[in-house]
Amino acid sequence: MGLARAALVCLALLAPAFGNAAEPISVSSQTITRFKGANPGERVDGLIWRGGLQMGANHRQFGGISGLTFLDTDRFVMVSDEGWFISGRLELADGQPRNLIDVELEPIRNSSGNILPNRFSADAEAITAIFRNGQPVAVRVGFENLTRVADFDLTDGRPGGAARPVTIPEWLSQLRTNESIESVCIAPPASPVAGSTLIITEAHSRQPGTWAATLLGVRDRGDLHLARSGAFNPTACAFLLNGDLLVLERGLFMLSFSTQIRRVPADHVRPGAVMDGEVILSASGRDVDNMEAMDVRTLFNGEVRITLVSDDNFNSFQRNLLLEFALP
Repeated sequence: MGLARAALVCLALLAPAFGNAAEPISVSSQTITRFKGANPGERVDGLIWRGGLQMGANHRQFGGISGLTFLDTDRFVMVSDEGWFISGRLELADGQPRNLIDVELEPIRNSSGNILPNRFSADAEAITAIFRNGQPVAVRVGFENLTRVADFDLTDGRPGGAARPVTIPEWLSQLRTNESIESVCIAPPASPVAGSTLIITEAHSRQPGTWAATLLGVRDRGDLHLARSGAFNPTACAFLLNGDLLVLERGLFMLSFSTQIRRVPADHVRPGAVMDGEVILSASGRDVDNMEAMDVRTLFNGEVRITLVSDDNFNSFQRNLLLEFALP
């Protein structure tokens, strides 16, 4: 009996690390053809509108999407603020988003390989792909509340396994609020800070009139700042291939969301700098929702696509939107 009981205890301890495998889900989408009165292919502010989706799924954990990264022209990984990876492919038809296919849900795990135990530890807010020799090998995820950054291996485009902690500044790791890490992105080879990871907080300030940020790099390690822009807070970042930085920002007024994208010149992203740039897209009302995720990819025809995704907070009155734009 003693051996049997010990075996059962061992199985119980090991179960969280190996249970809850990736689960395929079906996503249904309604196409969105109009944005600020524009049709696909027409100019909207400094971008070209390419179309969008309003998404739903047959799984209660599809939602709360707070981060997005593309692995290539169609494969993506997203994170939710309840501790899930959502991976799959974005299908296009005539250049417009059509649906999410081959979608799987996978719980995010801690460094022991166990599923994250509660919402405080599971609040993933940002994700970016790590490439080696041009191939995606891992994803880097930023969390708020229990503030930290961790890497997760990719297997055939699917994230999983135990978290590998990434060292961040002490002032950042000591933040234990939902105003800490919101944006994480890795600078491309053309950037003056190539290979460095940029982290931007949502609403933490270390210098008047700015939001706190930091760079994790070998030669470019150090803190910097993002200039505030009215009542907006940063929710995502992504680098263009030339090193310019895009920052997605969200505003809220009278229960109505607004969003904007700022383009920061590459040479403004460096330790000690105050990052700022021109607004290349702004929208509000029913055209948007709680836009929290963004990434950039280049299609086979050379077009640079900017994809935004909203966090519905699992509320019935909000929407899971995917909106796509192109650089002119």
